[in-house]
Amino acid sequence: MTKGDITFHTRKWVRPEDLNANGTLFGGSLLRWIDEEAAIYAIVQLGNGRAVTKYMSEINFVSSARQGDLIEMGLTATHFGRTSLTMRAEVRNMFTRESILTIDKIVFVNLGEDGKPAAHGYTEITYDRDRVPHQHLGHFTPTD
Repeated sequence: MTKGDITFHTRKWVRPEDLNANGTLFGGSLLRWIDEEAAIYAIVQLGNGRAVTKYMSEINFVSSARQGDLIEMGLTATHFGRTSLTMRAEVRNMFTRESILTIDKIVFVNLGEDGKPAAHGYTEITYDRDRVPHQHLGHFTPTD
């Protein structure tokens, strides 16, 4: 992924609670952050707060980060399906510019009020906020 490919990004500061026993960034913390950012990206792109993670392809840990490092997580949409959105992710160390992690494929599914996959009607990435839900998402219970 090149700098121009990143269409959505956020930054995190690696803190003591994010470290593993080796003193480097714990992979589980990083994956939690990526999943949360991917969910936000899916909500913005699909205009629905009921988008859920369906699939993550191979996760390639390339390097790590240490306490005090700043990292940048980038996402870009690669495909819109009828009920899904596929994206890819890259995480970089902002100090060294080294890639920390890549994920080629993260798939989110758009759910209807019944908790089942629902068509979203989009085919292109948006950079406007016109698809952001205008109400609190609250809690819902899917029906069987």
